[in-house]
Amino acid sequence: MNIPHSSTDASHLPRRSFLRGMGVSLALPALECMSPVFSRAKTPGVAPRRMLVIVNNLSLLPRHFAPTGMGRDYQPSPYLELLSDVRDEFTVFSGLSHPGVDGAHSTDNCFLTAAPGAFKFGFRNTISLDQFAAEQLPQSTRFRTLNLGVTRASEAARRSLSFTRNGVLLPPETSPANVFRKMFVQGDADAVQRQLDRLRRRGSILDTLNVEARRFNRTLPAADRERIDQYLTSVREVEQRLQTAGEWEQRPKPKTSRTPPQDIGDGKRFFDQLRLMLDMTKLAFESDSTRIITLIVDTFRAPVFRLPNQSETTATYHNLSHHGQNEEKLRQLEAADREHLLQLRKLIDDFAARPENGRRLLDHTMVLYGSNLGDANIHDTTNLPILLAGGGFRHGQHLAFNREHNRPLCDLFVTMLQNLGVETDTFASNTGTLSEIEPPSTRLR
Repeated sequence: MNIPHSSTDASHLPRRSFLRGMGVSLALPALECMSPVFSRAKTPGVAPRRMLVIVNNLSLLPRHFAPTGMGRDYQPSPYLELLSDVRDEFTVFSGLSHPGVDGAHSTDNCFLTAAPGAFKFGFRNTISLDQFAAEQLPQSTRFRTLNLGVTRASEAARRSLSFTRNGVLLPPETSPANVFRKMFVQGDADAVQRQLDRLRRRGSILDTLNVEARRFNRTLPAADRERIDQYLTSVREVEQRLQTAGEWEQRPKPKTSRTPPQDIGDGKRFFDQLRLMLDMTKLAFESDSTRIITLIVDTFRAPVFRLPNQSETTATYHNLSHHGQNEEKLRQLEAADREHLLQLRKLIDDFAARPENGRRLLDHTMVLYGSNLGDANIHDTTNLPILLAGGGFRHGQHLAFNREHNRPLCDLFVTMLQNLGVETDTFASNTGTLSEIEPPSTRLR
């Protein structure tokens, strides 16, 4: 429907009202008068700070992951023994979770938002850690963030780590070939011009909608005018992003000697798919195409798959996760878990081997590995397996918090935000920061 003019009573607007301009409509935010519900530019000599978040949404077997002891003298678990060569490069945490975040497998969508009540009717998510950081930091790279997924393309609209401020899911890119193309393949002059024309058209549409919204705003009560003002600010931010996208479209893309990857369509090659997407994260950081990446490893939707010894599992990943202490399922799960951690170790090794501004790429890159489930067998969302590598933190330790009354995972998130350069003391459910891992001197600059 079209927005009524000032002669119309705004107090009886239908919930689904739109601003219309140039044949395109933009949905209004929920208002009180509606029915309720509800760079490559960088300073020479200063390395950019980065963040990579990897989430395995069926977790790891807790009895093999959790270490014993605490501090620097902890005794590694069987899984952490696989990372013994890089022990000083990471911190392992226990006793962390998101307060009130339960709902079994739907909680993967809340891992970076900490929004409670995912299982409730009418649940609306909130902004994710990566998008919050991107809002606060200047855009110095072609992509503000990269949102990736090892999952079926059909699942991308349902499962993601990234959500906008309004709780809108941002589908992950599931094709390594597409990721590579966006980063390195330069279109010809005609292709670039077509993209610029598309961006300009979108900008013109937003301009028209902006005028319409301001006119409509005069008909509303004060509380709703404030919401529309916030809405218009969001529209303006989109316009600015379109302008930035246009500027980047005209810049040459970085070159790479890497051969373009070919997507792996065989779901049984799940770990090959994961390895290929992890390669894309390395290329993205090395080329400074982005500084913030999320990667959801959707084991929940993985079919029967091949283990590292090339034998096939006897069931889907999800079925295996509900092992009920069945020895054969546990054996297969352990083999899969070990492969996850071996690939993580290689990623840490590769980042550590890459020199950058007199140090290592790892020193300026946080790698967070974790899960939304502490124990997938019983859908437990407490005591999450969390490991943080890199970023210049004080590593080589086990930070053990109360396993009965967990500390908010968002305390770690805020610590990471500050490490990125975001000036904030709050995010979602945090109650503080984790000073235990901060460097004794000032944070890395």
